[in-house]
Amino acid sequence: MKYFIGLNNEFLTEVGEIYQFTRRFFREFFKPKQEFDEFLHQCFWVGYKTLPLVGLTAFIMGLVLTIQSRPTLVEFGAQSMLPAMVSVSLVREISPVITALICAGKIGSGMGAELGSMRVTEQIDAMEVSGTNPFKYLIVTRVVATTVMLPLLSNLSNAIAIYGGYLGVNIRGHVSWHLYWTQVFDALSYGDLIPSLIKTFFFGFAIGIIGCYKGYNSKKGTEGVGRSATSAVVVASLLVFVIDLIAVQITDLLGFT
Repeated sequence: MKYFIGLNNEFLTEVGEIYQFTRRFFREFFKPKQEFDEFLHQCFWVGYKTLPLVGLTAFIMGLVLTIQSRPTLVEFGAQSMLPAMVSVSLVREISPVITALICAGKIGSGMGAELGSMRVTEQIDAMEVSGTNPFKYLIVTRVVATTVMLPLLSNLSNAIAIYGGYLGVNIRGHVSWHLYWTQVFDALSYGDLIPSLIKTFFFGFAIGIIGCYKGYNSKKGTEGVGRSATSAVVVASLLVFVIDLIAVQITDLLGFT
């Protein structure tokens, strides 16, 4: 019983610390001066360096989803609905969530490990002594870059996955390029795209905040760095699913589904 009470207290304490960390982020974000060069560097690292992994995963995801869905639709004589079904499934749910999980694993762990290493080697303390605002330079730039770049990665993932679906459709059948994309765009609407796009901003923000929080508050030397990287991935991935659940409920209430 005491063990579970201790876990509960530890959980609530960490939730409070993350809340305070997020509040500090917004305070620092609106203070001058902005670290624009570091922000661009983080955008390059978060976006460009992650694109190959996201693109390859999206392509395989679209291809496999199409191949696996085709036999079921053939049984009902509805194989002509395959492009529409695959595109709506990818854009609404699969592509944004998978992209966010990939970013949580790559970006979240990278931030946790990098900032954790800087903390345990006292580089962050040295920045404070030299008059630099480490929170502004290290945290704000990374969180904003992740928030901005993840929607872009998600949109590129949508396009690549749908193209993979085109190849999947033509493995067992034949659908022309023009007919395939006509069916895709006829099936999609702004009610599919906009909620999907909006929630990716929250995915990116959550991944950035958790990765930076875990690294910035890393303790216990090199062992703490590993724990920070691992826990950043776990917590960020869990938050992605929680945010997605909330987003689905809101879009359902607003009549987008």
